[in-house]
Amino acid sequence: GLPYLDFVAPGLLAAVAMQVASIESSFPVRGAIKWNRQYYAMLATPLRVADLLFGHLLYVATRALMVTGVYLAIIAGFGVVHSPLALLSLPVGVLLGLSFAGYISAVAIVAERDPFNPLFRFVIMPMFLFSGTFFPITRLPHGLREAAYATPLWNAVDFVRGSTLGTLTWSRGLLHVAYFVGVIAIGVAVANWGYRKKLVT
Repeated sequence: GLPYLDFVAPGLLAAVAMQVASIESSFPVRGAIKWNRQYYAMLATPLRVADLLFGHLLYVATRALMVTGVYLAIIAGFGVVHSPLALLSLPVGVLLGLSFAGYISAVAIVAERDPFNPLFRFVIMPMFLFSGTFFPITRLPHGLREAAYATPLWNAVDFVRGSTLGTLTWSRGLLHVAYFVGVIAIGVAVANWGYRKKLVT
């Protein structure tokens, strides 16, 4: 009984945050370490490796917030937003972006060969298609359904959709936020390891 636009627009909002964060954590990091070597120039200053990592994560968070804000304003113009809880989509877009930033930055900085074609083809694109953005994941077969529930994108889609429709409960929202905090903490640790492995001599 839900109009498809009300269903798909919040999913696309979350997917845009994922895609922007993934792109900003891949080629720019790869370039800073291998092609234009900006990270080495930065380390010639008083900056530390941790400063480079957290500066990059702050940049990704800012980009995710910007695109989420713009997209939220657009879907509000189409009458998709039915609750002031939709404003919670902004910090969730940031959390979703950071959920990808640490892991992809680590891959970008330590991989010897270009890792981005398989990453985007076999991880990001299937997640975009099968994490509840376009159809309920209850239509997926068992196994794939449980895998979709474990993805950051599904957690963000479920949160954003519930917030724009006004059906989000505090317990469900806090569960999603706790999930993001755990994923981000591990991702930052992995990225910190990768940055130190490559940049500390």
